[in-house]
Amino acid sequence: MGATTIPADLLPRDGRFGAGPSKVRPEALARLAEIGDGLLGTSHRQAAVKDQVARLQDGLRGLFNAPEAYDVLLAVGGATAFWDSLAFGFVEQRARHYEFGEFSGKFAAVTRMAPWLDEPDVVSAPVGQRPEISPAPGCDVQALIHNETTTGVVQEIVRVDDALVAVDATSGAGALPVDLNNADVYYFSLQKGFASDGGLTTAFVSPDGAQRIEGISASDRYIPAFLDLSTALDNSRKHQTYNTLAVATVILAAEQVDWMRETFWDLDGVVEHQQAKAQTIYGWASSRSWARPFVEDEAARSTVVATIDLDDAISADEVNAILRANGVLDTDAYRKLGRNQLRIAMFPAIDQADLQAYTACVDWVVERMGA
Repeated sequence: MGATTIPADLLPRDGRFGAGPSKVRPEALARLAEIGDGLLGTSHRQAAVKDQVARLQDGLRGLFNAPEAYDVLLAVGGATAFWDSLAFGFVEQRARHYEFGEFSGKFAAVTRMAPWLDEPDVVSAPVGQRPEISPAPGCDVQALIHNETTTGVVQEIVRVDDALVAVDATSGAGALPVDLNNADVYYFSLQKGFASDGGLTTAFVSPDGAQRIEGISASDRYIPAFLDLSTALDNSRKHQTYNTLAVATVILAAEQVDWMRETFWDLDGVVEHQQAKAQTIYGWASSRSWARPFVEDEAARSTVVATIDLDDAISADEVNAILRANGVLDTDAYRKLGRNQLRIAMFPAIDQADLQAYTACVDWVVERMGA
């Protein structure tokens, strides 16, 4: 291509656009250094650390306008561990899963392998589309996914029958609209929408969800202690975790939640801002002859992760390689999807001005590729 140095005045101020983990705001890192100096390396069961856990729990309640009776549960481990916890301690006999990408199929694989559970009921849709949520006779859990990170497709969170609703919101929480009354376990990690590190799963748990968890725990089903949701629930009510948690993760997430509330007031305000950022990306792609949004149904397009197909004549791998050489990072397509595609995260911590700069950089690169 010849010269591949993107002009400095086109580059974003911060070039991190990966679909996980999120960019962390410098202000949050500064606060971590300030607060963490007296907390890192101390017992997680002492008041000073438990205060930070309570701060995060209270901040999340306020941001989501959570129903008063809902618990805010914290469990050590990411979504992979939490899927096992749900299979052990939340699904009574059979779950309905909706599969429309790599991650939405992973929980179904867990319940399928669990010998104490019946074969799951799986409703699938082609990648780039979303399946319709429908009643599931004989199933005691409806397992939804709020945002399919691999494809950039969102699923609405609704109740359609008497089954309890478990929602994997790992990449959507804090950026997509949700009425928590429609979920019994709405769970997410903190390294995406909440601009923290991984390793800690947080969940809003309804009274019915808590009753289900406690009932299964009291039964004769074997549940490993690390995966016991009843133990996690009991500890969370004391503002602690069963196993030692990463205090830095809690502090960073609490800083992000406080910033979101101060900046946007509540989840509705965040969602409005996310919609504006998404329009920056989707509007740009729709106006280019060589690009288009992968998700055709506008209502199903994520405002958290955008997937943009490029014409075959323009190699997305080459575009991303040049971007990376210029400090614009991690907009590669999901590897197993196998598409000539850009995947751009728009998490709350990512500035709209940087997303606009990203589009200008791609334009610059593609123009020099002869498109």
